Amino acid sequence: MEARALDHPTQLRQYPLSYEEYLALPDEARVIEWANGEVLFHMPPTPVHQDIISYLGALMRHYIHQLKLGRVLLAPVEVKLWPDGPSREPDLLFIGNERLERIGERRFEGAPDLVVEVVSPASVTLDRITKFREYEQAGVGEYWIIDPRPYQQQADFYVRDADGLFVPAPLDDDGSYTSQVVPGFRFQPVWLWQSPLPNPQRALAGMLADAPGLPDELRALYREMARLLAE
Repeated sequence: MEARALDHPTQLRQYPLSYEEYLALPDEARVIEWANGEVLFHMPPTPVHQDIISYLGALMRHYIHQLKLGRVLLAPVEVKLWPDGPSREPDLLFIGNERLERIGERRFEGAPDLVVEVVSPASVTLDRITKFREYEQAGVGEYWIIDPRPYQQQADFYVRDADGLFVPAPLDDDGSYTSQVVPGFRFQPVWLWQSPLPNPQRALAGMLADAPGLPDELRALYREMARLLAE
């Protein structure tokens, strides 16, 4: 099917479009989502947005690769949350080994284990209400909302309770957040507001020094790396 001719907006805009027409849109390195019979074009990410996602993505990719926990994907990649449901393109998603078979050539089918969205001025309601409900309904295990806007800087973390509903997840006593879906993965949200961002090698070495499942000699090596990088 030939896609309709659409302009390239500089702001968040929606257009009526069938799912089949959405799939026929040209492949572009930008986030385009589909829900409820409409296609949604997102603004190009800001440098701050890109820095945060690149930083978290690098940390998580290296951590998960070392522990062989699954796979990390960054936008734009389609996530079809359920067969007749919306297609979203999260900023970052983690897929554990048990769900890797759901990654197809063009999309991921179902609920990722973890989803991260970085808030922009145009996406506040979308990320905090619409996607919150969709990810909860789909069965996403953990949802992070990172808001880097000036005077709004905060990070909110949600995990599923016994009823399958998202509930806020607390920070550790030292201000770090430890994921409940990615064992041992932790970071301090205040890092994300720093410029430049903290040394990712030091952060990664600190996590791997205490990571579950690694041999003691390898953890000792990472502990020494973290010490050296702190000097």
